[in-house]
Amino acid sequence: MLTMIRRLLGDKDMPERSPQAQEEADREARKLALYHFEGCPFCWKVRRALTKLRVDITMHDIHKDPAARAQLVAGGGKQTVPCLRIDEGGTTTWLYESSDIVEHLKHRFAVSPSA
Repeated sequence: MLTMIRRLLGDKDMPERSPQAQEEADREARKLALYHFEGCPFCWKVRRALTKLRVDITMHDIHKDPAARAQLVAGGGKQTVPCLRIDEGGTTTWLYESSDIVEHLKHRFAVSPSA
C-alpha cells in the first residue's frame, strides 16, 4: 500500500535515505504497528506521515480484523484509534493521539537532507 501511495503522490516531496539508513529505518519499523481503520481522519493523518517519512510498518485495521481489535483493547486498554504499538527492550508501549504519534515518528525517522 505504501508503494502505491508513493507512486500516486510522486516522490518529489519524499525524503531520501542512503541504502544503509533505509535498512536501519526498516529495522526500527519492525518494532511498530499501527492500529487504525480506513475511514478515520486521524488515522489518515498518521498514515500520511508514514508515507512522507518512507516508513512501512505493520497495519491492523480494527474494523476488518476482530483479533486486532481485541489485541488493541487487551494491550492498550481501549478501542481508540489511531494507536501505535511500540515493541522494544522487552516492553510494549501503546501511544494514542494522532499528533503524538506523528511527532514520535518524525523524531524516530527524521531524514536529514544529506542522509
